Amino acid sequence: MNQMLQDAPLNASEIRDAGEVRNPPETVDRPPAPAHPRFAKPQRVAFVQSSWHRDVVEECRIAFLAESAARHITNIDVFEVPGSFEIPLHAQILAKTRRYTAIVAAGLVVDGGIYRHEFVADTVIKALMDVQLRTEVPVFSAVLTPQQFHESAAHFEFFRKHFALKGIEVAEACANTLLSLERLRGQVAAGIT
Repeated sequence: MNQMLQDAPLNASEIRDAGEVRNPPETVDRPPAPAHPRFAKPQRVAFVQSSWHRDVVEECRIAFLAESAARHITNIDVFEVPGSFEIPLHAQILAKTRRYTAIVAAGLVVDGGIYRHEFVADTVIKALMDVQLRTEVPVFSAVLTPQQFHESAAHFEFFRKHFALKGIEVAEACANTLLSLERLRGQVAAGIT
């Protein structure tokens, strides 16, 4: 049975004139922002993004930079390439420099029919995995391939928001992986693992 709660009638002292200013509500104490663990050594990350649909993909970069800073990763170099297909080669060259503890890729693969853009996205993801395994530098992907993408204001707005969320998620994955690898490498060096 549904019951409705009804407000009790106000007494005369509770009734206020329409022009009277009421006391503002008390401020609510918000929980503190989560304290993220710090790294033993400074981390340097390369962020490689495609310029195809830059206004959408840059939302990932903006969110990634903000979330990374909250997670104590502040040394981030940003690189831009023409499209997602060019990301793996750049990632490999950057990984081989040994300047970066991680590489993050961001891109939006669309157009050319369902088989072509799915082929490109699959090829990019496999190549990024190969780079990671060959160089032992973790590579993270925010290279996305929507099933349905139309060049309309509604789709652009949806994917801007989606890329912002992906930026936060990839920053979290990057930070957690770097912390895990830092711990694992320390254990290996100490002969524990």
